[in-house]
Amino acid sequence: MTCQDDARRGGQAFFRTGTGAMTRLLITGGLGFIGSHVAEQALAQGLEVAVLDNLSSGRRENVPGAVRVYEADLRDAAVVTAAVADFAPEWVSHHAAQASVPGSFRDPVHDASVNVLGTLNLLEAARQGGVRRLVFASTGGAIYGEVPEGEVGQVGGPLRPFTPYAVSKLTGEHYLEVYRQHHGLEAATLRYSNVYGERQSVHGEAGVVAAFCEAVLRGAPLRVNGRSETGDRGCVRDYVYVGDVARANLLALYGGLQPGTSILDVGTGQGTDSRTLAETLLRVSGTGVAIESGPPRAGDVGRSVLSAHALHALLGDLTPLETGLARTLAWYRQVQAAGT
Repeated sequence: MTCQDDARRGGQAFFRTGTGAMTRLLITGGLGFIGSHVAEQALAQGLEVAVLDNLSSGRRENVPGAVRVYEADLRDAAVVTAAVADFAPEWVSHHAAQASVPGSFRDPVHDASVNVLGTLNLLEAARQGGVRRLVFASTGGAIYGEVPEGEVGQVGGPLRPFTPYAVSKLTGEHYLEVYRQHHGLEAATLRYSNVYGERQSVHGEAGVVAAFCEAVLRGAPLRVNGRSETGDRGCVRDYVYVGDVARANLLALYGGLQPGTSILDVGTGQGTDSRTLAETLLRVSGTGVAIESGPPRAGDVGRSVLSAHALHALLGDLTPLETGLARTLAWYRQVQAAGT
């Protein structure tokens, strides 16, 4: 069995360097939602993991206490360079970002300072520190924009980066390609659809699954904002479970993408409207919470669905929505019971 096979299965594998030491992986944003799941799976496969995080939204309890944490902001080039030099990782998983689309409109300069200049600081630190491979968490939903009915957003298809966030992420992709071509950095970009699962925050501009789970546990109505008008079934999204996203990250870190491929769409290829999402969660929860209608929200993309062909070829079966929602709701119930 190869390490790539094991990454597909999500089992344990001890991937080591030629010197016999464990491969070192640095995860930026590793205390956050997706980054902590990457850390969890990497640890299970025997990698030595450290995280770099400014704790703006991440939580230390999201990773085991033995994991080394560098508390740093990507915009501080000197500190980022020092952290990379100190840990000396062979691999980097780059998840730290300004990830709010509305936030990118409110302050596009801040968005660019984190997602463009911060990424450049990390790439320079990686170049100077001899990092071999870097996987970049990008966005398919924002970069592909409005996807017409019957179509899917996919690598090689139309790009519609009509938000500051999308522009900054696409810029990061281009810089990554520069470092791949000119500095020999082995690089891969993962374009995410709507990721959901355990540890997603319900505060601020949370994902709709987190918001719905929180409402179910409070016994509050699930609010479905319209796509075109109040009372319709809402916007269509491609919901991909965070465990599958973490598996894709590990496979990319192992160099398991198809030859000649540096960008991977990470989605299910299935569109789900907001009302269907709410109905599915209520069925899973066994509760009779009401569903209420709200007006369309300014700036919302009506339909976003990504191609799943390449991801299926790499990972095999993906987590069904109902299964992922059940796991997610169970986690929120545990958190509620623990009073945290």
